[in-house]
Amino acid sequence: MPRSRIISTGSYLPERVLSNSEIEEMVDTSDEWITERTGIKERRIADDGQAASDLAFEASKIAIEKAGLKATDIDLIIVATVTGDMVFPSTACFLQNKLGAVNSVGFDINAACSGFLYALHIADSFIKTGMHKYILIVGTEVLSKITDWDDRTTCVIFGDGAGAAVLGPTDDDRGILSTHINSDGRMWELLYIPGGGSRNPASEDTVKNKMHFIKMKGNETFKVAVRTLEDLVVKTLEENNLDPSQLSLLIPHQANLRIIQATAERLGLPMDKVIVNLDKYGNTSAASIPIALDESVVSGKVKAGDYILLEAFGGGLTWASALIKW
Repeated sequence: MPRSRIISTGSYLPERVLSNSEIEEMVDTSDEWITERTGIKERRIADDGQAASDLAFEASKIAIEKAGLKATDIDLIIVATVTGDMVFPSTACFLQNKLGAVNSVGFDINAACSGFLYALHIADSFIKTGMHKYILIVGTEVLSKITDWDDRTTCVIFGDGAGAAVLGPTDDDRGILSTHINSDGRMWELLYIPGGGSRNPASEDTVKNKMHFIKMKGNETFKVAVRTLEDLVVKTLEENNLDPSQLSLLIPHQANLRIIQATAERLGLPMDKVIVNLDKYGNTSAASIPIALDESVVSGKVKAGDYILLEAFGGGLTWASALIKW
């Protein structure tokens, strides 16, 4: 059975930068408070006309080109997003059309901030079984459009962006060593959007009551995330008989600097082995890990033979990890 590997990566961030000082003028908060509690200094915001597939297209073009492939070589597209262009069709179908990937099939998955790693898990399985050869996976979000800019507990956190990766088969010892996905629906009320689905269809009342925006119980989510991610990364390494000291990089979901630091501390990793870019981009949900991975590859921080651990936690609740030998 062949192993799958990430052949290439790509990312895209909207041009508009929204700083903490600008948010200070919108709600009762401060740059100092936001930085201390989250580690975020600024975030990117999509233009009014930009949808999830537009951001995904830009990141995907780069990834496909760097893989030395054409769009017609891709036979599966998986898009992870909670901010798709429409309820249906899937954002993956919009992306397929934009790319001209006529030989592919596409679908979306919704695992919130864990979405990209869920997509990686699925793609890895398809390649191992021989069902598909070249798979494009994308995390893309325009969270600014589902953010209540009057809610100071959430509006400081989120940003927009997209990251992509092309996966293919390999016969050597490099590639994806293991993936791990988990969920616990009992805690769905910690992070969700109540309106717009079949439970609370869009209406004058749902709009008036701001039910189409992100709702989050921040303190509770923080506590569960820290505990869950600490256990997850340790378990992932143990199952691969790997010591934390053998890791070259930890690339976590970019949600909160304190969560990232707690995970690194549990592993005994110095912060120079941990990729952090949330100060520039905020929490981009499913896009955060592929953006951070792409920046690490482009900057030369990722080298052949490196062991890299990816981990994420999100609404659902969902959490996931992947161990890669680059």
